[in-house]
Amino acid sequence: MYFGILLAVGIGAIMYLFLTKKKEEPVSMGDGWWGKGEKPGFEEDASIRPFKVETSEAEINYLHRRLDEARLAESLDHACFHYGFNSAYLKKVISYWRNQFDWKKQIEVLNKYPQFKTKIEGIDVHFLHVKPLHVPEGRSVKPLLMVHGWPASFFAFYKMIPILLDPVSHGLSSDYCFEIICPSVPGYGFSEAPHKKGFKCLCAARIFYKMMLRLGFREFYVQGADWGWLICTSLAQIAPSHVKGLHINTLAVRTVEFKQLLSLPFGRFFPRLLGFYPEDIQRVFPLTTKFLHKMVTEFGYLHLQATKPDTIGYALTDSPVGLAAYILEKFSAWTDSSFRYLEDGGLEKKFSLEDLLTNIMIYWVSGCITSSMRFYKENAWKALLGEKYDKLAVRVPTGIASFPNEPLHFPRPWVEKKYANVVSFNYMPRGGHFGALEEPELLAADIVQFVEKVEKANVTK
Repeated sequence: MYFGILLAVGIGAIMYLFLTKKKEEPVSMGDGWWGKGEKPGFEEDASIRPFKVETSEAEINYLHRRLDEARLAESLDHACFHYGFNSAYLKKVISYWRNQFDWKKQIEVLNKYPQFKTKIEGIDVHFLHVKPLHVPEGRSVKPLLMVHGWPASFFAFYKMIPILLDPVSHGLSSDYCFEIICPSVPGYGFSEAPHKKGFKCLCAARIFYKMMLRLGFREFYVQGADWGWLICTSLAQIAPSHVKGLHINTLAVRTVEFKQLLSLPFGRFFPRLLGFYPEDIQRVFPLTTKFLHKMVTEFGYLHLQATKPDTIGYALTDSPVGLAAYILEKFSAWTDSSFRYLEDGGLEKKFSLEDLLTNIMIYWVSGCITSSMRFYKENAWKALLGEKYDKLAVRVPTGIASFPNEPLHFPRPWVEKKYANVVSFNYMPRGGHFGALEEPELLAADIVQFVEKVEKANVTK
C-alpha cells in the first residue's frame, strides 16, 4: 500500500514539474544611452578612429612630485600583509616608480598593438585589435574577444596575445590562430565612463556585441575572468547565435539554489553522492577557513565598492600612492593567500614591478578608478534583487580553466548547472585570479585546446 502511494505521489510530482515547467526565454538584449544629456534624435557616429596612448612631461612631472611628497603610516612589526599593504615594501615600490619606471617606454609597449575608439550608446569605447601577420596555408583565423576585470585592464592580456596570434610557434599544436580584440570595459582605462546610473554587465555585453558587429564579425569566441567572466557570460546569453564558444577562468555563479547551499555541510563526507570532485573538496573544505574566513578577511572591498564607491574613489583618484597600495594589495591577496605572511606580499614572485606599475598607470592617467568601482554598485545590488537571466542556463559551448589559488572556489556541479554545454573543464596546475598576466602560457594553451574541441565538434555535426 505504502509503495503504491509513494509511486502515485512520485508520478504526480514528475507530471506536475513537466507540465508546469516554463520554457526558457532568450535573454532580452535591450538598448541604452550612457552619454551626457538626453539621447539625440539622430544616429550617432559609428566610425572607428585610431587611438594611441600618449603622455606629457607635465603629467610625468606631476606624478613625480606626488610620489616625492607621499606620506606613509608605519606598519606594525612583523605585520607582513595581514593588515593590508606593508609600508616598508610600499617605500620600495614608490622608489622604483619614481626613479626607475619609465612610463614613456611602457607607452611604446602599449602602443605596439593597434588601438581604436568608437562611439556606442553615447560613450567612446576603447579597444585593441590585432591580426596575425602571417597565416600559414591551411590554418584558419578565429576572432577572439577577451574582456578584463577589476583591478586589471586590457594590458592584462599582453603576454597572451603573441601566443594566440601564432600558437604553433609557441609550441602549441593547432589548426587555428586568432585575431584578438581586447576592449576596455566602459569606465575602465581608456573607455569613457557611463554618465548615467544602471550600467551593469549586460549593458557592457551589449556594447561589445555591437562593437564586434561593427568590426564585421558575425561569429566569434569570447574569453574573460573576473567581471570579464560575467560580461562574456551575458554576451553568450544575449547573442548565442553569434558566440561560437565561451571560455572563462573564473569558476563562479551569481545565483545559488538553496538545495545547493544545503549540500555544503555534507559535501566533505558524501562527495560522490553530491557530485563533488576531489578538487572541489580540496578547495572548498574546511568551510571555516576556505570560505567563511576568506569572506570576512578578503571581501571588505566588495561591500565598500558596492555601496559607496565614490567616497574611496576621491582618495584614490587624488593619491597615486594610495591607488597603488589599494590595487597591488589585491594582486598579492588574489594571487596566493599565503603571500600575506610575506613582508613584500609576494608580488615579485609572480609579476614584475614593470607590469604592475603599467597597470596602475592606466588607472592613474585615465583617472578611472572611481568609475571602475561603480561597476560593483551597479552589478552587486542587481544580483541581490535577482536578474531574470542569472537563473537561465548558458547553452553555447563553454570552456572553463579553474586556477587553484582563486580566492573563492565554487563546486563544479554548481557551475555546470549554469553552463549546460561544457566541452572543456580543466583544473589548472598553478595560478590565481590574474591568470592571463600570471600564467599566460597555461591560459593560452587552454583556450587553444578549447577552440579545437568546439571546431571539431562543429565539423562532425
